[in-house]
Amino acid sequence: MDFAIPEPLAQLQARIRTFIAEQVIPYESDPRQGPHGPDNSLCLELMARAREAGLLAPHASKEYGGLGLSHFGRAIAFEEAGYSPLGPVALNVFAPDEGNMHLLETVAKPEHKERWLRPLVSGEIRSCFCMTEPPPGAGSDPSMLNTTAVPDGDEYVINGLKWFTTGAEGARLAIIMARIPEVGATMFLSDMDASGITVVRNLDTLDTCFPGGHGVVRFTDLRVHARDILGEPGKGFKYAQVRLSPARLTHCMRWLGAVRRAHDIAVDYARRRHAFGRPLGEHEGVGFMLADNEMDMHVARLAIWHCAWVLDQGELALTESSRAKVIVAEAVWRVADRCVQILGGQGVTGETVVARIFADVRAFRIYDGPSEVHRWSLAKRILKGERRAGGAA
Repeated sequence: MDFAIPEPLAQLQARIRTFIAEQVIPYESDPRQGPHGPDNSLCLELMARAREAGLLAPHASKEYGGLGLSHFGRAIAFEEAGYSPLGPVALNVFAPDEGNMHLLETVAKPEHKERWLRPLVSGEIRSCFCMTEPPPGAGSDPSMLNTTAVPDGDEYVINGLKWFTTGAEGARLAIIMARIPEVGATMFLSDMDASGITVVRNLDTLDTCFPGGHGVVRFTDLRVHARDILGEPGKGFKYAQVRLSPARLTHCMRWLGAVRRAHDIAVDYARRRHAFGRPLGEHEGVGFMLADNEMDMHVARLAIWHCAWVLDQGELALTESSRAKVIVAEAVWRVADRCVQILGGQGVTGETVVARIFADVRAFRIYDGPSEVHRWSLAKRILKGERRAGGAA
């Protein structure tokens, strides 16, 4: 594994870092943001700036308007984008659109790519991924999928209820997971304005960074033509892993950038703020927290870069995806928490972006698989004696 950053990628990293600092961070106080994320006008304005800078959708293939970055390249670019809560929005690399673009590029038919992928890459539309359901439906256990798709001639009639559907409000495309009787889990593509789709409400959550928030979506006799099945019938769970394994990793990349920002603010504060006769950072209690931050971020970055390197060589094993997700989710949470503590009273206010990062990053220990589910999965493989090359579980 060679983790040296090639010169062209280092140049791109510098360009994104400058773009975020000069053109995105000034928008962080823009009033067009609320409890359910930035509104569409702000998203479009930010993406227009990224497009002008030649930085829009760097992960997408050049054929569809992106920069065609490798997974390792994404690790570099997405960390820089994540330095501002609005950075991933500006570069069009935020969830769920980024993961949906990857899924469509990998699985969709050419006509689906032209109809939905191309405008998704260009930022003309947003999308949502409808998989998670309220109890007793599918959550961490996707086999509990309750949404059904019953064949009726050339169409399927879909009924069910989804929630935590990120970006549902304002989305133009829905990727829907439903169970076809005697066939199994299948993904369907539908315009969100189709008769039979209702965004019931948005859930109020700790995080406020995702455009469109996290919606409750009801499907009532939604009719989808068989030609709009994504991929093949019955392969929904397989395609979910095509999407989710890399998406877990890209979440890691973005949140590492976010807590690097929090850490930089905490370091600056620890240098300037004096207490008991010396700068705050010279007190061991604070200095040790800064040191622990550096170590957590270093380990997180190595975990991300390793998995990105593996993805660029071929398929990423679920074990490696799970391990990296837990390592990074737990590490970035610790970093954000320490930064709040170092800032003291300011850390729980809107005086800096740290409190916002703290609230946004907390959810990462839950979505894309709670840490406990990934640990359980890893434990089962360990107990079975499964090992990867080099002796790693």
